[in-house]
Amino acid sequence: MPVLIFILVVILVAIAFGIRIVPQGYVYVIEFLGKYHATWQAGIHVMIPFLQRVSKKVSLKEQVADFPPQDVITKDNVIMKIDTVVYFKVQDPKLYAYGAERPILALENLTATTLRNLVGELELDQTLTSRDNINSKMRVILDEATDPWGIKVGRVELKNIIPPEEIQRSMEKQMKAERDRRETLLEAEGHKQASITRAEGDKQALVLKAEAERDAQIARATGQAESIRLVYEAEARGIEMLKSANMDERVLLIKKLEALEKMGDGRATKIVVPTDLASAAADLTFKTEMLGFGESTPIDKSAPKNDAPKKEDPCCSDADKGVTTRQLVEEM
Repeated sequence: MPVLIFILVVILVAIAFGIRIVPQGYVYVIEFLGKYHATWQAGIHVMIPFLQRVSKKVSLKEQVADFPPQDVITKDNVIMKIDTVVYFKVQDPKLYAYGAERPILALENLTATTLRNLVGELELDQTLTSRDNINSKMRVILDEATDPWGIKVGRVELKNIIPPEEIQRSMEKQMKAERDRRETLLEAEGHKQASITRAEGDKQALVLKAEAERDAQIARATGQAESIRLVYEAEARGIEMLKSANMDERVLLIKKLEALEKMGDGRATKIVVPTDLASAAADLTFKTEMLGFGESTPIDKSAPKNDAPKKEDPCCSDADKGVTTRQLVEEM
């Protein structure tokens, strides 16, 4: 009886130790008598004690390997330190367990050698500006090389590129010089644009001024033309009114004489008499003399003489005076 209880306890303990639960995201590589037997997925499994064992627990999650900086020599013999980050995932647990002794270490060394080969073909400036190109080439090379290890490389990134201190100082000076050059170019471009804008403004001002003067001249000319037109229209209306009033030539002649009289009233030393007006005046004078409206005797415009009555000589009369005496009296 005690022996049966002992055997039963041993069997229960063996069964308890033989039960394995595989968590999600992991697989177990199982060996039977030292030989690959199966790959257990997530779930509960029963393992035969002393005959089966878990050879390797493999994670199916994507993993990140951050490798330390490596000394790399460029094509122009510049030594720099570059560290890389590799994103990979176990695609085949069996190959991962039996393909390489230490697959992560193998991946690190493979990354370092591949990086040296790629950077050795580039110069310093190309290395600093060709990260994407280096990343893509390294990913293809590492993915192809790690297929026998059951690893799928998804992405490779150059984390840091650290050139020597002398190169860093030179790069800083170069960067400062480049920034100074850009600043100078921007200032020159700003002055250029300002000058162009100022010139365009002056040009526009001159154009506007010329247009304003042109419009003013047009307005003045239009006003003068309108004034002249109104004057001629007024004269035309006056002529029409004269025609409608049946004005004959005599009235017109009188108007001409009145105009001539007004011209003569001024202080001008010269008077221009139209020929038609002079002939009209002569014709009018002739007609008035023929009709008896005027006097043909010219008017004596000289100062009138005061003829005082002769005083009689008290001594004697004219008959008693001699010839000589009478002459003297007349001269007096």
